[in-house]
Amino acid sequence: MKRKREVSSDDLRPEYTFDYSKAVRGKYYRRLVKEGANVVVLEPDVAKAFRDSKAVNDALRSLLKVARSSRLTTRSSRTTRKRSAA
Repeated sequence: MKRKREVSSDDLRPEYTFDYSKAVRGKYYRRLVKEGANVVVLEPDVAKAFRDSKAVNDALRSLLKVARSSRLTTRSSRTTRKRSAA
């Protein structure tokens, strides 16, 4: 009788194997902190409205522009009352 070859349970190709003993934890952490990278997690319903981070940034910049333009730049013209000395 011929022996059957054992079938490997590993479905990955050999070029995709990774030696985790050589991995470095937090390798790019300092660079990200230095560059000021921020990560914001969007709720799923909000994320569906945007195709990528550029679209989110454009929408937020538009919102900031509207918010700045709608603020009163001068004080109201209402006269103030003088306080009476007590």
